[in-house]
Amino acid sequence: MNIQDELVMKLIHYFITEQNYQPIVLYGAKNEIWLENLNNEHEVVRIVSNYIHNDEQLNFDLYKTEQITKKIKRKTLSLKIKILSIFINLGENVSIDNKNYTNIDIVGIKNIKDLKKYPLVINEFPTITNKTNFKEKGNDLLMKITKDLNEKTEKEAYKNNDVFKMKLPVITYILILINTCFYIFTSLYSNSFIQMDANVLAYFGGVLKDEIVTGQYYRLFTGIFMHASIIHFLFNNYALYVIGPQIESFYGKVKYLIIYILSGLIGNLLSILFLPSNTVAVGASGAIFGLLGSLLYFGYHYRIYLSSVLKSQIIPLIILNLMIGFMVEGIDNTAHIGGLIGGILASIWLGVKNKSTKFEKTNGFIMLVIFIAFLGYVAFIK
Repeated sequence: MNIQDELVMKLIHYFITEQNYQPIVLYGAKNEIWLENLNNEHEVVRIVSNYIHNDEQLNFDLYKTEQITKKIKRKTLSLKIKILSIFINLGENVSIDNKNYTNIDIVGIKNIKDLKKYPLVINEFPTITNKTNFKEKGNDLLMKITKDLNEKTEKEAYKNNDVFKMKLPVITYILILINTCFYIFTSLYSNSFIQMDANVLAYFGGVLKDEIVTGQYYRLFTGIFMHASIIHFLFNNYALYVIGPQIESFYGKVKYLIIYILSGLIGNLLSILFLPSNTVAVGASGAIFGLLGSLLYFGYHYRIYLSSVLKSQIIPLIILNLMIGFMVEGIDNTAHIGGLIGGILASIWLGVKNKSTKFEKTNGFIMLVIFIAFLGYVAFIK
């Protein structure tokens, strides 16, 4: 390795193994490495070994960087991305001091020690000079860096596989079974398997505003498992069968169950604020919308892998179902909206594996409690 190759390898090693950056694959990009970590101040670090011989070439390089950044922002659903461009082969006459690019910070170095001249780098990456001070040289250094990068890659692959690997959706099957038992039970008393009697639904735990505000709080939970007709029952359980296993695998069984119940509860709490006194509401759709909100939050954290799914499937599905709820009479869309919000807040509190911080989860818990308390105050006190 020559000096520049060695410098590039040290920087790549540091940002990947110490700062959890991941490579970005860019077709046609030569003599430059792009790395991303959407949780850092500089979401993208760019290491450029291409020789920049004058200011015009540097300006063109930065213009090209801006265009590529726009594509990355669209792919990662990011409103803003800040880039650190590290140039290791700048010509003597190139000036980087007066470049006015809002979201691109420029660093020019010949060796690792040159990074100390840039407070913005040292403040964000205080260990960069120490962690790149290797005893090994030449081929020994290359072998060590390669070994470390392979180990890091294998570790990340194992973590991602653990998150995305499908598990047996036991809780989903149990929830479907409970829904089925409730439906069979209410159908027997309704003397119909097609359409449930509203009085039967009300008697056995449907969501009734007047009864709930006078103390029958259990209806906020039992109403989640009841359905008004065979079509209502089949549609919700099919949705649960399709979406449920994904959330159960991504979050784990306990978190999944908490998200489901809390989403249904919050959906019913919001529903009774607008529900007429003599109307009974039932259904798992609020909880299912909570699962969609949970999937949306998970997809945002893993948007490097799921951005196309978010844009083409999850977000359109949520919007379409909300639009149907507003247009079709008899659908309790307030429960859907409440469930969606509840699912997102519950997911923030419980956290996404390998992604959420303790600070985020604490804030999620606080927001969840405040939202439930607000709905409870409006429904039961005011």
